[in-house]
Parts: sequence; C-alpha cells; structure tokens
Amino acid sequence: MRIPLSWLREYTQLPADASAEDLMADLVKVGLEEEDVHRPSDTLSGPIVVGQVLSLVKEEQTNGKTINWCQVRVVPEGTEQTLTGKGIEPGGVQGIICGAHNFVEGDKVVVTLPGAVLPGDFKITPRKTYGHVSAGMIASSRELGIGEDHDGIMVLSNYGLDPEVGTDVFELFGLNDQAAEINVTPDRGYCFSIRGVAREYALATGTSFTDPATTISVTEATEAGHQVILSDDAPIYDVPGCTRFVTREVTGINPSLPTPRWMASRLQLAGMRSISLVVDISNYVMLELGAPLHFYDADKLTGAITVRRAAAGEKLTTLDEKSRELSVEDLLITDESGAIGIAGVMGGAATEVGPSTSTVLIEAAHFDAVSVGRSRRRHKLPSEASKRFERGVDPHIMDIAAQRAVNLLVELAGGTETSKVTDAGVVPADTQIQLPAGFAGALIGVEYTDEQTITALQGIGATVAQNAEGFLVSAPSWRPDLEIKEDLVEEVARVVGYDQIPATLPVAPPGRGLTRTQSQRRRLLQGLADAGLTEVLTYPFVSEAQNNMFGTPEAGATVKAVSLANPISKEFRFLRTSLLPGLLDTARRNIGRGFRDLALYEGGLVFLPGDQLGSAFLPPLGVKPSDEVLADLYNGVPNQPWQLAAVFTGHEASAAAGFAPRAWDWADALDAARTVADILGVDLEVAQGDHQAFHPGRAATLKVAGEVVGYAGELHPALLKDADLPPRTVAMELNAAALMAAAPQVVVAQSLSTQPLATQDVALVVDQHVVAGHVLDTLREGAGALLEDITLFDVYQGKGIEEGKKSLAFGLRFRAADRTLTADEASEARAAAVALATEKFGATQR
Repeated sequence: MRIPLSWLREYTQLPADASAEDLMADLVKVGLEEEDVHRPSDTLSGPIVVGQVLSLVKEEQTNGKTINWCQVRVVPEGTEQTLTGKGIEPGGVQGIICGAHNFVEGDKVVVTLPGAVLPGDFKITPRKTYGHVSAGMIASSRELGIGEDHDGIMVLSNYGLDPEVGTDVFELFGLNDQAAEINVTPDRGYCFSIRGVAREYALATGTSFTDPATTISVTEATEAGHQVILSDDAPIYDVPGCTRFVTREVTGINPSLPTPRWMASRLQLAGMRSISLVVDISNYVMLELGAPLHFYDADKLTGAITVRRAAAGEKLTTLDEKSRELSVEDLLITDESGAIGIAGVMGGAATEVGPSTSTVLIEAAHFDAVSVGRSRRRHKLPSEASKRFERGVDPHIMDIAAQRAVNLLVELAGGTETSKVTDAGVVPADTQIQLPAGFAGALIGVEYTDEQTITALQGIGATVAQNAEGFLVSAPSWRPDLEIKEDLVEEVARVVGYDQIPATLPVAPPGRGLTRTQSQRRRLLQGLADAGLTEVLTYPFVSEAQNNMFGTPEAGATVKAVSLANPISKEFRFLRTSLLPGLLDTARRNIGRGFRDLALYEGGLVFLPGDQLGSAFLPPLGVKPSDEVLADLYNGVPNQPWQLAAVFTGHEASAAAGFAPRAWDWADALDAARTVADILGVDLEVAQGDHQAFHPGRAATLKVAGEVVGYAGELHPALLKDADLPPRTVAMELNAAALMAAAPQVVVAQSLSTQPLATQDVALVVDQHVVAGHVLDTLREGAGALLEDITLFDVYQGKGIEEGKKSLAFGLRFRAADRTLTADEASEARAAAVALATEKFGATQR
C-alpha cells in the first residue's frame, strides 16, 4: 500500500516537513513493515512551467513529416524571466519544435525548459533541429511520468485547468508530494486505506486522528431504491456470501469530464493509473476508506439485482473482455438478463460504465472473504477489490463509502443524487470479548496498568467497559481478526510498544530437554559428520520412476506414493519413499561442477501411505472438529519414518604427489551403516542382499532382530549410467526410526582389558555359493567366550583352489578377562571354531 503524504495529512497531524522515511519509521513502531519510497522528484526535475502558445507555424519536411515551430510564452506578459541558464530566453518567450498536432495558438501547455530532466534521465538542452534551435519541449503526460497518454501533448484546458503562465508545474500537479509504501500483512487489511494508516500513525505518535467516515452525512435508504435480493442457497462453511448490499444512484453525469489533477496525482502516487473520471472516483474512495465499490450503467440494468451462486455451466464476460466458465461456488451479481459480475472480484462487460453513461448505480457491498478468495484463485483474477475483501472489509462503512462516491460524482461529474437508496441485508454486531484483569501482563510478561490497557484498546477503535472480571471489549468493525482475548493482548503489546517488553530469556524447567528420539537423531547426524561425511538437505519431491526404483527391492513393482495436487514440477509430483533419489541428484550436480570426491548423507522423513490417504470430509474453518473427524484425518496421514542415507563416489581423499587415494567401495557404505548401529548400541545383521537399485552380488541386506531395516552396497551400473554418475558409486539407506526404537535405553561401553591379546588366522575352503558372513558367524559361535573379535580379510578363487570353491581367510583375536591366554588355549578355541564350520559347511583348512 502506497500512502501519499498530502492525503494522509488530511486525517492526522503529519508534520509538514515529514518525509516518507519519517512516516515509515513511525509506522514500524506499530508493526507495519516498510517497503519503499516513491517521489516524482526523484526522476523528474525542473524548471517545468506552464506556457502559452503564442504562434504555431506548420513546416513540412523532406521526410514527409510536418513539424510545428512554436513561440511559447513561459512568464506572464510584462514580467521579466527570473530563470537563468543556457537556452532560457530573458524575454520569456521560447522557440520550441513540437511534433504533436493536438493544440492550437492560445492553448496553455506544460513546457520543460533547458536544464530540466525527465524520467529515464532525459536531459532538456537547446538543440538545433529542422533548421531551428529548439530551446525546450512541450510535454505529454507520459513524458512527464504522470500518465500513460502519449498521443499528444498536455493541453491544460482539457484537464479543467487555466493556471497563470509561468506557474510551477510541480506545485500545479502535486509533483512535490511523496509516498511511503508499506507491506500490509493479511491480518491488517484495514491498512489498505488512508483511513486505516492514519489511525495507525496517530497510535504510533500520539497525535490526533480524524476518521473520514465520520465527516460524511449519509442519505437514508428508501423504498424507491433499486431492488436487491440476497439469495445464497449454498453458503461456504455456512457463511452467507453477502451480508450487506448498498446502492446509490446518481443521474446526469458527464463521464467525459477530466479527472481533477489533484485526484489523478494522488492515485498515481498511490500506485494506480488514472483511467477516467468515474473509474478514478471509485478507486479514490476505495483507497481512502478501504471499501471497494462497483459502478453500473443504470440504463443497462434489467430488473432487480440478485446476489446468488452461479448455476452449472453459466458464463460471464468480465470487464477484461474474457468469457469465463463459472463454478457453482462463485458468488454472482445478477439481474434479469443473467450474471453481471463476480462478487468482490470483477464486474461484467455488459453493464460497464462508458462514454455515453448518464446514470450510475453505485454498489457498496460486504462479501465473504472465503468466497471472494476462492473465486479470485479459480479465475486467476487478482484485483485491488479482491485483495481487500479477502482480508476483511468494514461492513459498517458500506453506506458511507457509497455516499462519498455520490458526493464526488455530484461535485466533479456534474451529477445529481436521486432518492433511489437501497440498504439490503444486515449490519453484523461487533464482536464482544471478555479480557480478564491482569491477563495481558501475565501473557506478555509486562505489568500493564488498567489505564494503559483501556487507552490502547480505545486507540484501535474498540469500545471498552470495565466489569467485575476485567474488561468487556467490543472489537471495532474493521478488525475481523480480533476474536479472542489473546488477540486483544497482542494489540495492547503493540500499541504500548514492543520496546517495553523486556528481552529476558526464560529459564528452562528442570528435567526437560531433548526427548530420547531428538537426542538419538542428533547423535546419529553428528556421528556421520564426525566420520567425514557431509550433510545435505534435499527436496522431498521425486518422480514416479524414482519412487518405483528405490521404494521397493523388487524390480517392476509399483510403489504406492503420495501425489501432490499442485506440484512445483509436473515430473516431480510425488513425495519420496526413499532418500537416495535426492542424494544422487545432489551428487550429480556437484560432479557437474567439478567436485568428484563425495561422501554425502542426509537424515529426513519419507512418506509411506497406508490403505487410507486423506479424508473425504474437511472440517469447516472456525469450528473445532469432533474426535471422529480428527481420527479420520489422522488415519489419512501417511506413515513418515525418519531415515538415514549416504552416497559415496570418487575417492576418500584428493590425489597428491606420491599419494594415490583409495576409491570408495561397498565396504565404506557398509561401514557407514555399522557406524549408525554402533552409535545406538544396536546389533546390525549383515547378509547378502538383493535390491533392484543395487549391483547383483555387491549388495547387503541390513537387519535388526531379523527385520530388514535397510540396504548397502554398490549401485546398479545401469542406474548409474542413466543418472550420469560415475561407475562403482556406492550407497546405503537405513530406517533409522526402526533402529532407534530397537536401541537400548542406555548404551554401556565395554571396559578396556589390561590382558594381552592372542591373534591367530585361519583360511577355510568352502563351496563358492556359501555366504562369507554365515561362515564368520559360525566361527564366532564355535570359538566361544574367549573370542574378542573376528575379521574377514581375504577371499580367493584361482590357482590352487578347486573349481567351484573359494578360500576365506579370517583373523581371530582372543583375550581372557582375568589372565594371560596360553598358546594352547587360543589354538583350542580356534580348533573348535574350525570344527563347527566343517560340520555346517564342509569347510577344510587351506
């Protein structure tokens, strides 16, 4: 919202020397956000004056163009020129070349003299052209940056102006004015008006405020008014689409009259284009009072006006000349001919005010915010009116806004007010809120006195009455956001001043901190970072193909996934069922930018829908849903377990002189998974795995207590090729939520033994289909309690090994807690382990 300072001064005591920056600094105190400053003088500078054309000689040129060689007086006759500068004639008459032909001798025009600068940094200087020295320019409104008309120069009589020659155009057109632009949050819709901002400025500075609504005398409604029928048979959330509809009629207007320059200047400075007198009056009242209006050509209306919902298949041609298919949810303004407007959004072309209009019917109505908002989004028709209706318009001001428009049409368009006045519907009662004594102080932490509370609430326009319980507050009609006592407390804190609230951090109550799950998550994320991996965050939106590839181990299976109704990208319209698609995309982007050695990880939610997705019934706004409705909503929310995933590609370090770094391989992915399990104190079972996204034979299935919780290994070569990733890229993914649930409450670290270690190796030959992990588990079982650790360090097939066989070499570490082991004890335990492996797998020592 742009606030012209001259306009604001009419309703509050803004100092004459205050700048737009000063205004914004004061408005920030009451919670309004500053955006920008707008000054015509920033792009336009003088001297620019009123001139009168003394003579005009048309001269045809060899290029076929006809120019006007003009003599223009720029100071009153008999007065000396006080301006100086190269090209400014002391006698006060300038010779100027002009290509426009919409003026004659005697017309008063706008003259930019040498030394002036126009928008676009266009400097005016004397220059020789068409055989003359042109010392200045006769300007159009577009060249001055104060309008869009560029068909000809500005003839001041066309604007109803007859100023003295030499008048400063900056003073004449209000170009010395400036505007402060503020950002209006959705709960402060009343600040989309000069009325609302003036009240806020008075609150911020303690100055007086004159409500423009109180200065207008309203004509009472009569039975002779235009018939209006409010008929909403399908209200949204049981709220009628229109609660009040006011009409006024003005006849005998002259729509061709120009918009007064003061009004056009204010509209332009407020960010609105001057279109025509009638339209400009409508916009002016909306900006001043915050109530959108609509004007109809009364002679084009047929019968009574009915406000109703659209019928199926109904159409309307709106003011932008587009035919629109209407929805049964759209609230319409209709007459006997059919739809003539979408309520609160845009009017219809059939009843538009035009050059031949002589009688205007003014509409000032109060429409439901939800209804207007839905129609605006459905038809993609944002407008200044819908912006205000969606945030809430004062229902008490409809008749006042309509009367203000009547007065301006009578004053500026030569119209006559008729007795046809309608006020259909009801004016809703103000919201009553009980504010307990001391509640504001207890909630904010500041001891507000009763006087401060009453003064603050009265300042925003509320009526306050003290009672035994505290204060009974009647919220102002322009504040639909004030519904409960907490809303009132916010207003007290805002008006008294946010700077009065002490910046004291609360003391955390004892015994509260991170939950067990929060603590586990932090430990896991930090543990992977400590292991040298880099954490990233990726978007949860993936394609259907990515979900089908990573969401299930079976090839060709379709994964059930949540599809978004309004996705950012049509291709990536599903919520992820795995973290790996996002990590692989991140890896590919980094590789494309030259970062080839990567170890990335992410912790985040995946979305796994069950049998029910969503709910067939959405509860209305403003009503607490029942337990059954809430249960149905929760049942439709997909399961969202927290998972961890990692991707490794390239090498574990950068190459250097004399150093060849090791490439990441499947063991690194497996180690990352084991790191997660070790942090939680969970026993992770590793077995040969099979997953469509992983390389056959180079993948591991990860289990906890027999349940699959993830996979690790080398990704499938075909997948890597399609994803444009390097061969041998490895990854792991774990259902971290399942691991955290299986973790013990307390992880106890093993004590360090002071006894020496005994190490023995064994190489066993087994059938090549035997899983090395199963042999390792068997050796551990057979070795007994003395075995501290066992590691597979070699797998060999080749010369010396029978066809169809393989050699598995293990390192065994033995230790006793209370003594030094003898060689015989270690050998005995080793022999027991080998014996069990021979029994189960037919293993022979190599």
